[in-house]
Amino acid sequence: MSEICWMSATELLSAYKRKKLSPVEVVKALLARIDDINPKVNAFVTRTNDMALSAARESEKAFQKGEPRPLEGVPIAIKDNVFTKGIRTTFGSKLYENFVPDRDAILVERLKNAGAVILGKTNLPEFGLVGITDNLIFGKTVNPWNLKRTSGGSSGGAAAAVAAGLCPVAHGNDGGGSIRIPSSFCGVFGLKSSFGRIPIYPHLPGWETLNHEGSLTRTVEDNALLLDVMAGPSLYDRASLPRYPGKFQKDMKGDVKGLRLAFTSDLGGGFPVDSQVLEISRKAAFSFKELGCTVEEIKPGWINMESDFVVTLVSETLTAHENELDKYKEVACPPYLPFLDFAVLLKNTDVIKVQFNREKLNEQVSQVFEKYDLMLTPTLATAAFEAGDMGPLAPAKVNGQDATPSSWVCFTYPFNFTGQPAASIPCGFNSEGLPIGLQIVGRRLDEAMVLRVAAAFEKAHPWRDRKPPITAV
Repeated sequence: MSEICWMSATELLSAYKRKKLSPVEVVKALLARIDDINPKVNAFVTRTNDMALSAARESEKAFQKGEPRPLEGVPIAIKDNVFTKGIRTTFGSKLYENFVPDRDAILVERLKNAGAVILGKTNLPEFGLVGITDNLIFGKTVNPWNLKRTSGGSSGGAAAAVAAGLCPVAHGNDGGGSIRIPSSFCGVFGLKSSFGRIPIYPHLPGWETLNHEGSLTRTVEDNALLLDVMAGPSLYDRASLPRYPGKFQKDMKGDVKGLRLAFTSDLGGGFPVDSQVLEISRKAAFSFKELGCTVEEIKPGWINMESDFVVTLVSETLTAHENELDKYKEVACPPYLPFLDFAVLLKNTDVIKVQFNREKLNEQVSQVFEKYDLMLTPTLATAAFEAGDMGPLAPAKVNGQDATPSSWVCFTYPFNFTGQPAASIPCGFNSEGLPIGLQIVGRRLDEAMVLRVAAAFEKAHPWRDRKPPITAV
């Protein structure tokens, strides 16, 4: 039963087709594991056991008829900030503690229509605003590799669930690193797709200009499998992209020989990076030479977008809740109150300047991608830090130097401004046994190349056999 919980979605589909396993058998095994492990990590916050078993039985019928859909019987978790029909969706906020949507988000609808089985909703910080996972409704989510450390955020519940063997795949979204941060901390693979690749509708106001959808998985191929289902245009999302002409799951399997890769540990802000993180990620980056790639280290000297990131985050949040601001202040997580106070002081020119700087950043990034096919960076400047109650939201120091609230995510949020696909792939462990991630960034719209390079690294340096100690028998 334990082995079932560690199978990939691709392996489960193969086992179903060969009649070695049934969807009901798999769902029951995962529900039992969630019963056992979830109280320790707090990854799932809403369970849908009856719905899941009912959907699994329908999947069994589909296989019996010889008519399985692309994700038939694959168990999945959905982040608790995406609309799910008939399933409580709180956004991690007391304002929405009892909100039950009457329709599915487009991506959820697509997953269900493809045969996926929803196990429940995963935890996040209030409105997904910070890089840890904690809120006043459900409390904190911790890291399966060390229960005293944070899982990261905002898709922290998703990452913890996948890392702990509670589900093979999980949905996530990313406004400044929210897929890549917890993927790095929890040792799983996470891909932020290009802006508009996966439609976002319906949704609460906020994160209008930075949010990207994606998923967190234990294998690269599973991520491609989900992207093939979720991606595609929608009339309801004005930013949605035309349909990808191929199949991500197929196109990720090409050769990487001859690719030009640029590694950097300094995008331009001069932010401190933990020495072990730097050593491990640099070694991983240059290992691509063994696969026939050209790898060069660069220091691009890009514009520092840290203040622009904060301005965008707080201004969009304030505007989204301006009609209920007094009520929100009464129930908001205490660490968020300074954000709201700061947002009130912003001027229109502050917000407009962000767009000017965004154009400058895009120009600078484009210059790098004229010479190189992909960029590699440490995903984060640090390994997972302490998981307290409502904080800390960031490490006080990184590599012995004072850190600003956003400096530890200095490698992730720039690519939310540019809209490029970016992934975090497990690339090693520090001396405390905590996972370290390598970020792979591709040209806009080129998720296939990001997946291809990630898959090549996964094959050369497999990580699946190493499981967090919480799962040790």
